[in-house]
Amino acid sequence: MPAPATSVTYGMSQRSDRPDFYIRDQSERPALMQPHRHDYFQIQLNCGTDSVQHIGGAIRPFTYRTIAFIQPHRLHFIPHPDDGRSMVINISAPFLLRNTAMDTLDLDDIPLADVPELAPFRFQEYLDFVMSEEDFAEITVLLEKMRQCDRQREFGDELRLRGYLLQLLGLVCHRYQQPLQEMAARNAEKRGQQAALNRTLRYIRRQLADPQLNLTDAAAAAFISPNYLTHLLRKTIGKTFSELVLERRMRLARMKLTTSSDSIAEIARQCGYTDDAYFSRRFRQAHGVPPGKFRQSPTDF
Repeated sequence: MPAPATSVTYGMSQRSDRPDFYIRDQSERPALMQPHRHDYFQIQLNCGTDSVQHIGGAIRPFTYRTIAFIQPHRLHFIPHPDDGRSMVINISAPFLLRNTAMDTLDLDDIPLADVPELAPFRFQEYLDFVMSEEDFAEITVLLEKMRQCDRQREFGDELRLRGYLLQLLGLVCHRYQQPLQEMAARNAEKRGQQAALNRTLRYIRRQLADPQLNLTDAAAAAFISPNYLTHLLRKTIGKTFSELVLERRMRLARMKLTTSSDSIAEIARQCGYTDDAYFSRRFRQAHGVPPGKFRQSPTDF
């Protein structure tokens, strides 16, 4: 995926005309032409020229009759050709998951048996949802019904919209039931979380000497939002990003102090500190002694 130009996570109010459900074609609002995230669900249908989609850490084909299902907080990007034709649906979490009171950060923890409508979103990084001509025609009819219903929004139309949306999701789940069920059985979403965590840890290792190392850039390197990364770190390793970076820097400092003859100032620089006095203060807070004393008798601590 191209390096993200921004770490903004868009809300429904920024990219939709309504707060709960919004459907449009490519002519009604310019597409975002750089990697981005949003806090709502999105469905994109390619009605024309072939392209690709970048989703999380994967690059997948986005050909004619392909549907993309984008879960909240996933970094994604679909280059839209000038002559391309597409349909986009933005859906708030309460609209889609009417009976599920859960933060969108916890979506991967919901059993699919409870919310089967999440299956295409959850496994989009691993599957290409390319519809047959027959299914594509049926989906096109559903989309047109959604557009008409969304325009008028009279009493009962919200229920009709949810019905059309669930029909679309049900059709896709039915056509791809075998791979979706296999992935659910293999806990593929957990592998996705681990992959994001591994990307984060690799980024921290590479950037540990950089005083500007921060949560936002680490999240971009992991293809997730800063909020989701914070949530993932707390859930998987029980630490905040700052605590994790400090732990890794102090570990590196201990290793340098016991295996090298570098000065305290040089070790501070290698650990991402521009001020060796501040480094010494943090080291003492973590270990109870200043780095010089630790170097003299490391086995005592």
